[in-house]
Amino acid sequence: MKKKFSHLNAAGAARMVNVGHKPVQRRRALAEGKLVCQPATIRALKKRALPKGDVLTVAQIAGIQAAKRTAELIPLCHPLALNHVEVNFRVHRAAIEISCTAETSAQTGVEMEALTGVSVAALALYDMCKAVDKTMRIENIRVVKKVKE
Repeated sequence: MKKKFSHLNAAGAARMVNVGHKPVQRRRALAEGKLVCQPATIRALKKRALPKGDVLTVAQIAGIQAAKRTAELIPLCHPLALNHVEVNFRVHRAAIEISCTAETSAQTGVEMEALTGVSVAALALYDMCKAVDKTMRIENIRVVKKVKE
C-alpha cells in the first residue's frame, strides 16, 4: 500500500495541511546537532579569543530567533505561538553539541521549530569560527524527541 504525503493535494501539488480539526495540545520537541571543529578552535572559544566575540551567546540568540521564525523560512509550516524555546551547547574537545527544545500549545507539532533552532545556531557558530577554522562541519541534525500531551 502506497502512503499518501500529507503535504500534497490530489493533483500532487504542494499544500499546507489543514489541522483545524485537531485538538490543541501541549507539544514539545527536542532536536540536536553538532559542529565539529579543531581543538584549537574550542580552546579559543573557551578563552573568548575568537575574532567575532562571544560565539555561544550569539549562536544561542540566533537559534532562538530562528525557531520563532520557522514558518517564514519553511513554506508549508504552520505559524506557531511558541511557549518556550531553549538552545544549549555542550562543548567538547573537538566539537560543540547543540540542542534546541521548543514548546507550544497547538494543533500541530513543533519539531520543525526545534530543527530550525539547531540548524541556525550551528550556522551562527560556523560563521563566527570560520576565520580560524576551515575544517569545520555541521553534522547529525535530527529530532531526538517529540512529546504530545
